[in-house]
Amino acid sequence: MQYHKAAHLGKQRAQKAQMRLFDYTGFAMLTYTVKQGAAGGGFDPVGEEELAAKMTRGDEAMLFICDADGYAKAQSKPLPAQQGEEIFARMLADGMAAYRGEIKTVS
Repeated sequence: MQYHKAAHLGKQRAQKAQMRLFDYTGFAMLTYTVKQGAAGGGFDPVGEEELAAKMTRGDEAMLFICDADGYAKAQSKPLPAQQGEEIFARMLADGMAAYRGEIKTVS
């Protein structure tokens, strides 16, 4: 797929994820909108899936909404670890599936 087509569709998907994460955390940043296409050729938009993911470092946690390949479409700001755990549990209780693999996010 051409980059601009993938970016347009990916941006729509990522903005939807961003608004969903914002509802949980009060802040959400848009991250990936495109990813490398299958077999290394072209570009693909981030997937439609909305999987909850978390990353904990020390006494802080960040929450993400990822696609099935682990590309973070939206991420929270660093939160106190306990608050992050509570929000993550609420996301799962609301029916979101958990992503347990490596999260691909903007460093």
